[in-house]
Amino acid sequence: MSLIKSARSVTGVVTAAASVLGLALAPMASAQDMRMATAGPPTTAAPLTPTVAESVAAIVNDDIISTYDLVQRMRLLAITSGIQPSEETLPQLQREALRSLIDERLQFQELRRVEKENKIEIIADDKEVDAEIEDVARSNNMTGEQLLGQLSAQGAGAETFRDQIRAEISWQGYIRGRFGSRLRIGQDQVKATLDRLAASASKPQYQVSEVFIDANSVGGADIALQGAQQLVDQLQQGAPFAAVARQFSASPTAASGGDAGWISSGEMPAEVDIALEELRAGQLSRPIPTRDGVYIIYLREKRAGSNVVLVSLKQIAVPLPADATPDQVAVAQTLIESVRPRVTGCADLEANVAGVEGVMAGDLGEAEVSGLTEAFQAAVSSTPDGQLSQPIRTQAGLHLVMVCSRRQSGAQLPTAEQVESRLFSQQLSMISKRQLRDLRNVATIETR
Repeated sequence: MSLIKSARSVTGVVTAAASVLGLALAPMASAQDMRMATAGPPTTAAPLTPTVAESVAAIVNDDIISTYDLVQRMRLLAITSGIQPSEETLPQLQREALRSLIDERLQFQELRRVEKENKIEIIADDKEVDAEIEDVARSNNMTGEQLLGQLSAQGAGAETFRDQIRAEISWQGYIRGRFGSRLRIGQDQVKATLDRLAASASKPQYQVSEVFIDANSVGGADIALQGAQQLVDQLQQGAPFAAVARQFSASPTAASGGDAGWISSGEMPAEVDIALEELRAGQLSRPIPTRDGVYIIYLREKRAGSNVVLVSLKQIAVPLPADATPDQVAVAQTLIESVRPRVTGCADLEANVAGVEGVMAGDLGEAEVSGLTEAFQAAVSSTPDGQLSQPIRTQAGLHLVMVCSRRQSGAQLPTAEQVESRLFSQQLSMISKRQLRDLRNVATIETR
């Protein structure tokens, strides 16, 4: 079991941090899709060292987290999330900073243990960290040197940022390397997900970004609700949603700035569904308490669902008059069936039928299934995509049709590959959380 002691209140750390942070950090404006909030040089640079004597903030299995470490991480959180340090927000910044530092210490301890036991290297080296920093900087239209310079100018040392990056990529690499090859996303899971998405396509669709505050991680439902309200206040004052999500959200979508994409009713907790129905596009929700924590939802766009199914069709046809005799129909049927073995899919349909006398082939384009004749509707419904239907008799002749693609109007369904990748990432994220939770349960963690 975890041994968590509290030798004394952390109020002293927060108070000390206030004296260091209070006047140092300028608001950081950013586009919603930026990986990190950045801004120009501040009007007042913060000192890099706290104005109080350095002491111990926490001990994680004999590994010390100093008050200097804590204040530095609080600065980094404030800068990269765009949250303004204040009397109200400092306790939340302190909690999040301490939680992340404790998690990183546990991660590094586990990684070093695995390295020693298996005589392998897992922890990212300086070159890998530099490459990731350059990637972050590039997405903000600057160089890595410029990015670190901005952080340093606002009081967050480069090593603080580098430590966070190193922990993140090392742990993700370890989890993927150890568990990724064992994960198997079955085709039944993919099909079930696609079927569910197709079934929900008739419901209203919401394009959302989310922040999820895990009540278990922050110390209970009341603290989670209080923290979420403070984040909402900061977001309303201009803190970039994507930056806040990356630093504070416990959802797997945090890595993408909280972007959950298009969702339908039933994909999120019932409390969130109710809030989505009330929100207008461009609105930010109030904190939404649920069983496991608190959500903050930003509704980016909203669209009506639709039951209309659109199919892209190609056909092979043999012209035949409406009053053709049974013998003529039989000859036409033999002719049209003779080309079936030539066709393996939509891509080669026209080319492989071209040159066969008396047979035509062509692209019918995209059409609503409900707008087709009953015979064509029946063929489209009973024939798997990419295969030729049974012959269809019309007044114009005999036809074989092939469905090249089908989709719900109003909602672009993901491909099977996209669904598989999403399910894989979600399972890896759950494994990562479980591993970290287990490390916490057996750790000795003392906060001071």
